[in-house]
Amino acid sequence: MKKKSLPEMRPKHIFFLLAGVCLILIIVSSVSSATGNVLRNGVSTILMPMQKGFNFVGSTIFGQAEELAELKSVQEENEALKEQVAELTEQNTRYQLQLAELEEYQELLELADQYPDYETVGAHIIGKNSDSWYTTFYVDKGANDGITEDMNVIADGGLVGIVTAVTDTTATITAIIDDNRNVGAMGLDSKDACIVSGDLTLYEEGKLTLSKMEKDADIEDGDKIVTSNTSDLYLPGILIGYADGLEVDSNNLTKSGYLIPVVDFSHLDTVLIITTTKEAWSEEED
Repeated sequence: MKKKSLPEMRPKHIFFLLAGVCLILIIVSSVSSATGNVLRNGVSTILMPMQKGFNFVGSTIFGQAEELAELKSVQEENEALKEQVAELTEQNTRYQLQLAELEEYQELLELADQYPDYETVGAHIIGKNSDSWYTTFYVDKGANDGITEDMNVIADGGLVGIVTAVTDTTATITAIIDDNRNVGAMGLDSKDACIVSGDLTLYEEGKLTLSKMEKDADIEDGDKIVTSNTSDLYLPGILIGYADGLEVDSNNLTKSGYLIPVVDFSHLDTVLIITTTKEAWSEEED
């Protein structure tokens, strides 16, 4: 059995129905104030909860809208603060780099002051060999800056090595810790001759070989060892390191031991190149 469908309410029917209800209410209100009060009370009883509900919903929606607006404002402020923090961080990084570079230049100037007889030029290390230490490395100064082969290189207050190759804009430097390097040296105080030899295996212990000293040479542990006047490639008077573990050799004629370099060959960053060679310096002295 089919259910009967409700008759369709057209807009004009709804209009007439509402108009009729309003008319009845007007009539009732005019007939009796008591009846009107009853009616108003009844309407109020029905409408008041609805009004409270509408007010609650409205205030809730309004509150949420305010919270959303406030949240959006906070998010915008947060993004602005993030940008400011990023900008300040970048500025701080630049300042730190500039300060580090300034300190490096200051150290180079102080090092240059230790060797006032030699003219120098500062250079940054731009590459090195694959070893843990700077046995062979490259700097950002070359022939265009007056750099030539056999120029001595210093850093950390002492001898680093010698220029072994040059291009227009770069130079290759071989450090004294290289196995193939021997430096004519002497005790700073005694002037007794000795030889400093590179030894990469020994340098793992932070030492180089110190040898060819006469048995009675007045060089003791802790003495400063500098480049000697008789060295073929190295200018005289440059600090190399400190004598250590000296003992008389088995031939009972010479003694040998170790040298602790003054330069830290693991953390070089900038160096000074002395812009004269031993040969040119010797000619000037003559």
